[in-house]
Amino acid sequence: MDHYQPISCDFYDELEARATLRRSCHIEFRDASGQVQTTEAVIKDLYIRSKVEYMLLSTGLEIRLDHLISVDGKPLPEAC
Repeated sequence: MDHYQPISCDFYDELEARATLRRSCHIEFRDASGQVQTTEAVIKDLYIRSKVEYMLLSTGLEIRLDHLISVDGKPLPEAC
């Protein structure tokens, strides 16, 4: 596993807000092989496992937060 790069605290707060609203989001991210993927899903949970932050989607997909590219067209900013 590559080194985890924490995401912006403000962006994390936005992800939490979207999870609370339980609305479907358009999510663009890089998969484990580095390929850009897109999905449409509700953010079910945000959590930390082994010092890495993840997002669990309603589809069952789990995404490392530092692999996000954008959520609802808003690009992932620099880290905290």
